[in-house]
Amino acid sequence: MKRNLKKYCAAALFAVLLLFCSGCAQSETQDYAWVLATASPEDTVTQIYAEKFAEEVERLSNGEMKIEVYANSALGSDTELIECCMTGDIPFVVQNTAPQVSYLPRLCLFDLPCVFDSIDELHEVLDDESFMEKINEIYAEKGLELLGMSDQDFRVMTSNVKVETLADFSGIKIRTMENSYHMAFWKAIGANPTPMSFSEVYIGLQQNTIDAQENPYEVIVSNNFYEQQDYIIQTNHLPHLLSLIVSESFMESLEEDQQEIIREAAATACAYAREQAQERVADRIAICEAGGAEIVAVSDELRAQMREASADLYEEIRTVVADDDLYYTYIGE
Repeated sequence: MKRNLKKYCAAALFAVLLLFCSGCAQSETQDYAWVLATASPEDTVTQIYAEKFAEEVERLSNGEMKIEVYANSALGSDTELIECCMTGDIPFVVQNTAPQVSYLPRLCLFDLPCVFDSIDELHEVLDDESFMEKINEIYAEKGLELLGMSDQDFRVMTSNVKVETLADFSGIKIRTMENSYHMAFWKAIGANPTPMSFSEVYIGLQQNTIDAQENPYEVIVSNNFYEQQDYIIQTNHLPHLLSLIVSESFMESLEEDQQEIIREAAATACAYAREQAQERVADRIAICEAGGAEIVAVSDELRAQMREASADLYEEIRTVVADDDLYYTYIGE
């Protein structure tokens, strides 16, 4: 694993230097060319977020600061990207918080299921300055700075089994991310969570190796998962958060005015990504329905039962977060 990490970080560093040198050759003013990496496909809010940030940095610096976006795991998986960002080999990364929990355990706060009834409620928490200051302190423990947090709306469940009651989850073999809290949630409500490489999910659904999977609509459509599933259950169990992070060592190497440009660009990009996420959800739902998938709403009663079944998980995460102010601010109590 370490050998592979070095390979990806070396590739990322080479990309930075190559872009830097080519930029200098093209223009006297293009002094800075940095890498921003993601593991997501181009046609997603992740890419929109990354590209808007790069555009704003260039605009605010009058073309003197440039960022090149590498998507689709071109420079590594989510795990490799955060590790390269922590070492400073990749300056910027946009990714979901779930793979970051292995390195920053207290971020499991964002793995609490069934907290929000609407995405606006989530945004209210993320726009709380004192809350986000504490979250940034967690990132700082690993030499990272959180520049902004957007989202791709909620994660939902696609399935070949129609789910309308808690009992309907029983025994469903669902692919999840390799995140122990995600798996614990699905076990708590009766499903059979099965970690699987993301690249194998479509074939797994096609060959009935798994019955279901869970992702935001963006991912469901960009990977055509709806083609292999009869139902999309609107569990809205977790918001799919998108964190824009930067290496602290990289930020510290910049002039103060450059840091200000990066932070201002990040704020603009974050707001824009949130808007785009909401605008695209209805379109993605329409694509799924046109492909033959039935959208199944989850009742308030079922959501309450899902949360009640997760009581032990809530307590476990509260213990790991070890900050009741942070914990209760997030869950709204």
